[in-house]
Amino acid sequence: MRKKNAGFTLMEVLVAVAVLAIALVAVFQMQSQSVSMATDSRFMTTAALLAQSKMAEIESGALSADRAQTGDFGSDYPQYTWQVEISDTQLPRFKKIEVTVSNKDLLRRGDYKLVLYIAGGS
Repeated sequence: MRKKNAGFTLMEVLVAVAVLAIALVAVFQMQSQSVSMATDSRFMTTAALLAQSKMAEIESGALSADRAQTGDFGSDYPQYTWQVEISDTQLPRFKKIEVTVSNKDLLRRGDYKLVLYIAGGS
């Protein structure tokens, strides 16, 4: 009588564990990349809206548009700061306004710049 062996051999178990390990590494890498992309996307969205609001203040005259200024967004966005630079262009009637919004918490790619050219300079 021949006894039938039930179960897996050591080689089959090792191959299954190796395949599982490779799959888990790929899943963890994709998860890490997804978190990084979500953080970048959140920053770009928030910084764009904050830069647009600061640019609207300049256009409406609520913020002086004759010199460079810096500041923050208060307790609503404590990690964000802004900087406005106004400069002349090659065309005498136009001014270049640059609004830069920065996030102190992001070490790389933590700056967003919005540029507007307006007529009115002499």
